[in-house]
Amino acid sequence: MEDLCGPELPFWVANQTIHTDRPDLPACFQLTVLSWLPCIYLWAVTPLYIFYLKRNNKGYIMMSVLNRFKTAFGFVLWLVCWSDLFYSFHELRNGLTRPPIYFVTPLVVGMTMLLVTFLIQFERLRGMQSSGVLFIFWFLSLLCAIVPFRSKILQASSTEPGSEPPDKLRFTTFYLYFSLVLLELILSCFNEKPPLFSTVVTDPNPCPESTAGFLSTITFWWFTGWPLKGYKTPLEAKDLWSLNLQDSSQTVVPRFLEEWEKEQAKAQIEQQTLSAHAVFSKAPPGGATNHVAAGAAGAVENGPEETEVLLSEGRAAPRQPSFLWALIRAFGPFFLIGSAYKLLQDLISFVSPQLLRLLISFTKQKGAPDWWGYALAFLMFFTALLQTLILHQHFQYCFVTGMRLRTAIIGAIYRKSLVITNAAKRKSTVGEIVNLMSVDAQRFMDLTTFLNMLWSAPLQIILALYFLWQNLGPSVLAGLAVMVLLIPLNAAIAVKTRAYQVQQMQHKDARIKLMSEILNGIKVLKLYAWEGSFQEKVLAIRQKELDVLRRTAYLGALSTMAWTSAPFLVALTTFAVYVKVDENNVLDAEKAFVSLSLFNILRFPLNMLPQVISSIIQASVSLKRIQDFLSHSELDPEAVQKNSAASEHSVTVINGKFTWTKQDPPALHNINMLVPQGSLVAVVGHVGCGKSSLISALLGEMEKIEGDVAVRGSVAYVPQQAWIQNATLRDNILFGKPFAEQKYHSVLEACALTPDLEVLPGGDMTEIGEKGINLSGGQRQRVSLARSLYSDADVYLLDDPLSAVDAHVAKHIFDNLIGPEGALKGKTRLLVTHGVSFLPQVDNILVMVDGRVTEMGSYQELLDQNGAFAEFLRNYAIEDVIEEEAIEDLIDDEELFPDDALSNHTDMADNEPVVNETKRQFIRQISIISGDSDNSKTRRRHLASQRKSGEPPAEKKPRQAPGSEKLIHAETSETGRVKMKVFMDYAKAVGLVLSVIICLLYGCQNAAAIGANVWLSDWTKDASANQTRDEVNMRLGVYASLGIAQGLLVMVSSFTLAVGNIGAAKKLHYNLLNNKFHTPQAFFDTTPLGRLINRFSKDIYIIDEVLPSTVLMFLGTLFSSVSTMIVIVASTPIFAVVIVPLAFVYVFVQRFYVATSRQLKRLESVSRSPIYSHFSETITGASVIRAYGKDSAFVRMSDTRVDDNQKSYYPGIVANRWLGVRIEFIGNCIVLFAALFAVIGKEKLNPGLVGLSVSYALQVTMTLNWMVRMTSDLESNIVAVERVKEYSETKTEAPWVVEDKRPPSDWPPQGNVEFRDYSVRYREGLDLVLKNLTLSVQGGEKVGIVGRTGAGKSSMTLCLFRLLEAAGGEITIDGVKISEIGLHDLRSKLTIIPQEPVLFSGTLRMNLDPFDSYSDEDLWKALEHSHLHKFVTNAPAKLEMECAEGGENLSVGQRQLVCLARALLRKTRILILDEATAAIDLETDDLIQSTIRTQFEDCTVFTIAHRLNTIMDYTRVLVLDKGEISEFDTPSQLLSQKGVFYAMAKDAGLVQ
Repeated sequence: MEDLCGPELPFWVANQTIHTDRPDLPACFQLTVLSWLPCIYLWAVTPLYIFYLKRNNKGYIMMSVLNRFKTAFGFVLWLVCWSDLFYSFHELRNGLTRPPIYFVTPLVVGMTMLLVTFLIQFERLRGMQSSGVLFIFWFLSLLCAIVPFRSKILQASSTEPGSEPPDKLRFTTFYLYFSLVLLELILSCFNEKPPLFSTVVTDPNPCPESTAGFLSTITFWWFTGWPLKGYKTPLEAKDLWSLNLQDSSQTVVPRFLEEWEKEQAKAQIEQQTLSAHAVFSKAPPGGATNHVAAGAAGAVENGPEETEVLLSEGRAAPRQPSFLWALIRAFGPFFLIGSAYKLLQDLISFVSPQLLRLLISFTKQKGAPDWWGYALAFLMFFTALLQTLILHQHFQYCFVTGMRLRTAIIGAIYRKSLVITNAAKRKSTVGEIVNLMSVDAQRFMDLTTFLNMLWSAPLQIILALYFLWQNLGPSVLAGLAVMVLLIPLNAAIAVKTRAYQVQQMQHKDARIKLMSEILNGIKVLKLYAWEGSFQEKVLAIRQKELDVLRRTAYLGALSTMAWTSAPFLVALTTFAVYVKVDENNVLDAEKAFVSLSLFNILRFPLNMLPQVISSIIQASVSLKRIQDFLSHSELDPEAVQKNSAASEHSVTVINGKFTWTKQDPPALHNINMLVPQGSLVAVVGHVGCGKSSLISALLGEMEKIEGDVAVRGSVAYVPQQAWIQNATLRDNILFGKPFAEQKYHSVLEACALTPDLEVLPGGDMTEIGEKGINLSGGQRQRVSLARSLYSDADVYLLDDPLSAVDAHVAKHIFDNLIGPEGALKGKTRLLVTHGVSFLPQVDNILVMVDGRVTEMGSYQELLDQNGAFAEFLRNYAIEDVIEEEAIEDLIDDEELFPDDALSNHTDMADNEPVVNETKRQFIRQISIISGDSDNSKTRRRHLASQRKSGEPPAEKKPRQAPGSEKLIHAETSETGRVKMKVFMDYAKAVGLVLSVIICLLYGCQNAAAIGANVWLSDWTKDASANQTRDEVNMRLGVYASLGIAQGLLVMVSSFTLAVGNIGAAKKLHYNLLNNKFHTPQAFFDTTPLGRLINRFSKDIYIIDEVLPSTVLMFLGTLFSSVSTMIVIVASTPIFAVVIVPLAFVYVFVQRFYVATSRQLKRLESVSRSPIYSHFSETITGASVIRAYGKDSAFVRMSDTRVDDNQKSYYPGIVANRWLGVRIEFIGNCIVLFAALFAVIGKEKLNPGLVGLSVSYALQVTMTLNWMVRMTSDLESNIVAVERVKEYSETKTEAPWVVEDKRPPSDWPPQGNVEFRDYSVRYREGLDLVLKNLTLSVQGGEKVGIVGRTGAGKSSMTLCLFRLLEAAGGEITIDGVKISEIGLHDLRSKLTIIPQEPVLFSGTLRMNLDPFDSYSDEDLWKALEHSHLHKFVTNAPAKLEMECAEGGENLSVGQRQLVCLARALLRKTRILILDEATAAIDLETDDLIQSTIRTQFEDCTVFTIAHRLNTIMDYTRVLVLDKGEISEFDTPSQLLSQKGVFYAMAKDAGLVQ
């Protein structure tokens, strides 16, 4: 410095700076350090900044007035600096030599100003609206210029009056420079306009962040409008800002998938090299023996297993592609910016303890100048402020990374789920995959926030120890030893917790899976009175879940104790060793409190490290789960060649051999078929012979083992069970195609949908519920057909579309759509059917038996071939099928046929179209409420008419008033504050006494902590007086006992809290479950399953795992904030004055924040369900989506839903940052005032108290921040209690058992059923469905119930079971009024064979007999009678055979037979048969009918008939019309009356 400034200008003069009341800095220091500092900063940052701007080009901003001014000022600044430089040269020429510094500094500063001017323009061209780099530069320049500014004034004022101030020119240029810098600083606070063509201009609701300035960004000021808005009015979805482009699915997901594909490619290459080695090592000997032993076939068969064995022996299993690497490469760089901020923040956090030390030593010195104290206080404030701003930038980066991770993971899983094979689908159920999306993706999100602690915690620990060593010397090692000892304890706890968590996840998965099945089949459970058994199953799993939770909670209490006591134990050992080692070591305030504040810094990394490690381990499990799922095998897109334009055949299969999964035996063998362009081919065969599998094989859904499949052109597919989306009817038909009015109407016409539209409340804009709940089976099937016709494809694969519709509709559809003259003529059609009557009209018939094609040819050819098909047709033709006896004979005859001859392509004789019509009459009159009903149509017709009439009837609930055509009400998200009642409900669930005890314990533990610190402060007073050994021991003893007491109290309080929380969780879940089993059926018809499942999964999960930790943190922070205030006020009472305004600001900010944050949480959870419900809908309809090639459209829909969800999540993150900055500012003010008051009152205060109050103040920032966050988390999580409570208090049905009204055990002895004046309606405010029915049926009678759609047939059966309660009149069975007895007593004495067979996952035995009340013998007998004996005996596990979710692994016909077996087991006096229509071939149907005739001879049977011939021999037939009895007599009487029944029989061709 001497060389630069010369001898006259010294660099540092102590007397001039520190030891004076008017401090000033020497000129040399001003000219070097202060002038160069901003320049060094700017030149250092520029290269990085330019690189950043080059990478992130946002477009170009027009030159604005603001920009012109900035540039001009920059230019003038350069001139000003260089005028100084030239003036120095001028002086040189005039013989006045200046030191070199006068040349160097202006040159450097001038160059920097040129650089600034360049940057201002470069930013404009790159679309930067506000520059942080330059703002910091101007701010630094201004700060550094303040000192010369003051010292120049001091110099001028110290010169003699009248004499010239020295160096007039430099004096002037400096003030010019100063004012220009000030102006530039002010200007850089303002924003430029957005760049040209940026999205901000076009976006209707852009996020203000994209246009926010630098200051606004670092303080999150741009967000402020929102809390204000959210406070005034509850926020709604339309208020949400658009998602920033770089956070949206369209940018994030492709970026991640690209990296993932690279990973997959790498893994594949590795695997190929690996398997090559393995195979070579063993091929020659193995291969040779194979060929000898089993010929070529053997070699093929044994190939794969052989290789696998080798792999497992030879080396590790093939490497899966690494999901982690893909994530790191896609999102790492952005995350690193956050890490850089973290590093800065860690370094700054160690400045405060040093300042505290200076402050304490300042209060000790009596003569120190006051300005020194004030400077320290303000320095403390500024470092704290800087730390706040930097920390929140770091969090912002981390959270956004987390958000992007989630978007990427959900996107990847969704895309994968569209292409996984069936084998993979079996491995992961829908529930598990949804869990991957919700829970596992969430874990990654949570991890990113703390990931930086992995390196930051050790760094903080090392720094803290370094400063402690300086302070206390080697005795720190004792403290360090304690820390090291605590680590294995924490680690052990973490590992154990982790293990419990895995168990917990398994139990949770099992419970949710079971719940979802129960809710899917709730109607069946009610009809069979099986709720009890299933409730026990759920509660058993729940009990295991709670046991694991309880253990986890105890561990949690231990670890809480460990981490609360850790800093104290460390301090205690360190101080003890320090005082004991050497007589001369005295503990004074400086040492004690600086050490304490360092220990407090230590506390955070020490707590976090084990947590971070455990959450990394958790995330690694999730990582593995996701990686496994994303690595599942995919369907081979090349399995079916799409455009082999060469052949004239539309569909070609040569030597096809297909299986569902690689492990299973093939389902289809040597299939050979050529379907010419434009022909209509029927596929027939009996249940389970592989007709649907053939269609799947053509779609590429099955694994192709050998052979070739080619399908020319686009495909339309109608599955056996129609797949309907939760969208409007029109959207279901258009399926993403543009709307063309004329075409659309002709499609509706062809599919016979026009009349249905008139019935639906909103016409074709009616919203269809999940799974098509408010359409009947027939309507769903027709919508599915309409979708295929509208898609205008080349090849149509129709999997039995006609089975679910009435006979006359089937005929209409065949004639107008499928048949030779239909809308599809000229297209290639493959029709799986059971309808024999259509066979003569098709071009070719394919006969299938057991997965092979046995015959193929035209109708005539097959007759001439005289095979099984012809044999059967002839048998039909011989019979004269008009009279009833004939039908009976036919049934008997059919029983005589051997099994294989009777394959159901033999449905009917060609010359007898009659029977076909008969056999399949009135299918659409399915009217079970579940919404398969057409009754639901009438129900909604009433709703609609009421709404249209404008005045809702009085009894109608106000809730329904708004006239929407929606069946399903949108999920309500409560608005406004969470009511106190909810907190009370939770407290009650925990137990009121327990709640009070918990609060007391928390109070005590904080009192102990304060006690220990006050004692320490008192101890430091002894430093001045000489103390004896005994005193030291006494001091240490009390200090230790207070600290240990605190630790024990912490543990006890956490324990008690955990016990309370688990008790509450158990209670709340039990009430919810119990209520749901007692809820009437109507509730389930109007509430989407997803919403209920959400209650059982998400909300219960929050109550189980999230709420307890939130409550723990909330109580902890609340009590420690209060104790901090108490300590500061006690040591400097004047501080009480500041508390009031600060508290006011605090409450103000907190209220704004909580209101907004809660709304956002609610919006977020409401927008979350659509992601999952759309997802599960996609999985169920994956084959349809793929067949139509709509994958990308569905992917877009999913992305939109994820973006909508993130739209409400992102403001939530920012709200936390916004709050953090403001609350920490309050905390920083507390530090400032605590320090200021300590300086002001330094004469009266002893250093111990100053140390105590300031070190407490330094901690308060963190606590306050957490407290608001916890208040808000508590409010948003307690909502789960509210939601569970809401569904635990829905209206219940009648009691299951009424003790004093229990019927005798043999009731009903005869089975007489009587209806007296009976009326019923579906729900309050709807019209009656049955009006004043009066009829009586004698025991043992067989009654057929017929009637047109919506006549109330199903309603009658539902009334017998009291799924619908009477609106008037009563039903008696054998003299007992059914309305008086318990529901279970009633339902267990009736048996129903429902229309749609429902099976639960579990063993076959459980499906037949969930209460284990029958012997194996009974079960086998039932199976024999229900013709399942052969099937079950062939299964390896027999009765223990596993049924998949929904019975997926049985064919629909087999499921129907399982339901028959259930009925045979119960063998009650009254049997109700809701005739199954869909997907049952006639053969199965006849089996069921004959079984019922033989096995239920003496029972009263009610049959809802769709095929009149099944009831022609019944005792009586009841004809219903519009809910009233139209005719009721024997079939022959009714026919002779020529009434309604006669007309129906005529339609069906039963009478001429």
